[in-house]
Amino acid sequence: MTQRTGSVETASGDRAVVYRHRLPVRVTHWIWVLCLFFLLASGLQIFNAHPALDLGNASQFKTAAHGPVPHLLAIGAEAGPPARGVTEIFGRRFDTTGVLGLSGPPGAQEARAFPAWATIPSFQDLATGRVVHFFFAWIFVVNFLLWVTFGLFDGHLRGDILPRLRDLSSLPRDIRAHLSGKLSHGRRYSPLQRLSYAVVLLVIFPGMIVTGLAMSPGFDAITPWLVTLLGGRQTARSLHFLGMASLVLFFVVHIVMVLLAGPLNEMRSILTGWYRTAPDPGEVEP
Repeated sequence: MTQRTGSVETASGDRAVVYRHRLPVRVTHWIWVLCLFFLLASGLQIFNAHPALDLGNASQFKTAAHGPVPHLLAIGAEAGPPARGVTEIFGRRFDTTGVLGLSGPPGAQEARAFPAWATIPSFQDLATGRVVHFFFAWIFVVNFLLWVTFGLFDGHLRGDILPRLRDLSSLPRDIRAHLSGKLSHGRRYSPLQRLSYAVVLLVIFPGMIVTGLAMSPGFDAITPWLVTLLGGRQTARSLHFLGMASLVLFFVVHIVMVLLAGPLNEMRSILTGWYRTAPDPGEVEP
């Protein structure tokens, strides 16, 4: 057993336990988990009040020169008989009965875009959904600003998140390794991890904040140029929804990677900061 001062590291044989995640990183990570859960569920509640996505400043119910303008996305129910849930994507319609548009137990199905189990509250209540959404949205914003401040002053952004030039050259190899399940266990994130986290934390997160603010009439009165820059209120709403969908996809992939990489080691890392590494010949220290 050896110790190396300055890196807070203990090594045994060819494996080492390193202090990988500092306290601010761990705290902000779990605050984001909490916020995103409530933001997603309350956001779907808000979407149910107007279950369609469009471009521009107004929902596209008008008729264009060549026929009706299709929604980017629309989820609804048709009376039937039999009644069925229908999801429309770029004008193409799909039967999604039981999942989207029309859901619930047999004999008591309810016409609503997203089912009751996916929304907060479970019953249709736009006012409560907005209160929950805005409350956790501001916690999310404050948490993001604290994370950015820590990352800039501590070097976490430059050292752990922003991809380096040499990461780009090894990115194809790292993608192949992830697809085959052969994941590295180095002291630092792999090239694909750095790129993924950079996109989520520095592109999608700010994008969600900006598009969310653009949908606020009060904020629009202060910065009317923001809505124009984004292409209209409905465009901002569509981009906000797309960002949410991207975060859900990232979460699913993230959980799968945690399970493949060793859930106990990964959870210990994000709970206590300590992470057991394994030698990675392809890893180059900065």
